Amino acid sequence: MSEQHRAEPAENIENRLRQVRMARGLSQTELAARSGITRQAVCAIEANQYLPTTAVALRLAGVLHCRIEDLFNLISSGEEIDGELIGVDRASAAGLLRQRVKVAQVGERVIVRPVTHLGEVLTYTVPADGLVTGIPPGKAKTSPLRVKVRLLREWASIREAVAVAGCDPAIFLAGDYLRRRQHGASVVGWTAGSAAAVEALKRGEVHVAGVHVVDRKTGESNLPYLRRHLDPKHYAVVTFAAWEQGWMVRRGNPRGIREAGDLARKDVTLVNREEGAGARLLLDQRLTDAGVKGGQVRGYRHVVPSHFAVARAVADGLADVGVGVGAAATAFGLDFLPLQTERYDLVVPAGLLKSHPALQQFLDTIVSRAFRAEVEALGGYDTRETGMVRELFDKRSA
Repeated sequence: MSEQHRAEPAENIENRLRQVRMARGLSQTELAARSGITRQAVCAIEANQYLPTTAVALRLAGVLHCRIEDLFNLISSGEEIDGELIGVDRASAAGLLRQRVKVAQVGERVIVRPVTHLGEVLTYTVPADGLVTGIPPGKAKTSPLRVKVRLLREWASIREAVAVAGCDPAIFLAGDYLRRRQHGASVVGWTAGSAAAVEALKRGEVHVAGVHVVDRKTGESNLPYLRRHLDPKHYAVVTFAAWEQGWMVRRGNPRGIREAGDLARKDVTLVNREEGAGARLLLDQRLTDAGVKGGQVRGYRHVVPSHFAVARAVADGLADVGVGVGAAATAFGLDFLPLQTERYDLVVPAGLLKSHPALQQFLDTIVSRAFRAEVEALGGYDTRETGMVRELFDKRSA
């Protein structure tokens, strides 16, 4: 038999039968009975011991109400694509050869980011989409930095990924629910404060920006801020959840921290967020109200990139207090003193809602009863308004 007609080795096939079966709530025995094959055959197929015939694959897909390619797909043979490298300056780019990267298609652009930008833990748990194989010389320092990437999975699956910039750790949970709902789709969360997330969205680097900024004058969440920074005609705003933000302190609050004025004491050390983060804006407002300047606070310039990083610094004894969300305090066994309730909204370019293959499915996923129940079980979340579309256009100023 010639090489081109040789049967495809099982190791070259991405086999999702087990994941899809479990997502449908079926046992191996139930799937076997409905498909007209034995339980042993289902077990062997899931274990990649042999590939099903076309007829068997069609019956399995019919029972599971999906396409055959949702169950079995060829693993990428190394397709190479060209994309824009984000978050790396030209001087550092040479060191990225053979480095692992995530890839996303945002509109007409192909965006490439190093997996290491996901953070120390996720770097080892999130699979890469490809490896950098080449960095063509740029024509100018200001031109986009282009790279060649050899893909490690199918381009069709990569196109279904939803890239989210924001600081809500529950976004990764949403990604897992999306995979159950639409096999092959995924969510990649890039940690960023509210201002940075909005700017990344405006630059066309992500599909979604997560925002939590409370307007000082009106007390309204997000919309006044977004109206100042975005064209209302081109974006949709959907609520992800409401949460409480406040002081995170070690169990028992050994420093007796109750209000912003306490941060000026010499025995108190703060861990802070970057400028533009919702937590930083809240902190600065409270310090101003208390008549305290940032320079008076020990640790004010100690900046970390996320709510979890703040909680970890307090739990490890590197700081006595930081501003963050209740869920992060719960995750690290800290005490939490709420300061305000605020909404975490998702901002999406209106055009992408129709053109992206999985974005609407992502928004449908977050309103599902199972997802909302699990998010609330994390602690500190209120999902009663999850999925509510907010009116970004301000009729009062029209």
